[in-house]
Amino acid sequence: MIAKFSLKESKNGPTFDITVTPRASRAGIAGQQDETLKVKVNALPVEGAANEACIKLLAKELGLKKNQITILAGHKSRRKTVLVQGITAAKLAGKIKEILEP
Repeated sequence: MIAKFSLKESKNGPTFDITVTPRASRAGIAGQQDETLKVKVNALPVEGAANEACIKLLAKELGLKKNQITILAGHKSRRKTVLVQGITAAKLAGKIKEILEP
């Protein structure tokens, strides 16, 4: 399942894509879709509320601080690119694998 997940290394840290579902009844990481991580949040997609909810959820699920996670691209789109600082790509891949394959 994790084999299709796309994790890229950049000079600032590892990046990956997420597909966000706003206004979901239950917040959480809901698996994979294509090469992205599916993230469901309760927040509405207005004034950055869903983006903030994504950062908060990812930080909680990955065991990181919110200031380590930044949305690089897709601020007004369901598909977003996320940058994670202060962690290696290998460690991040391990954390994501634990979430996807408990």
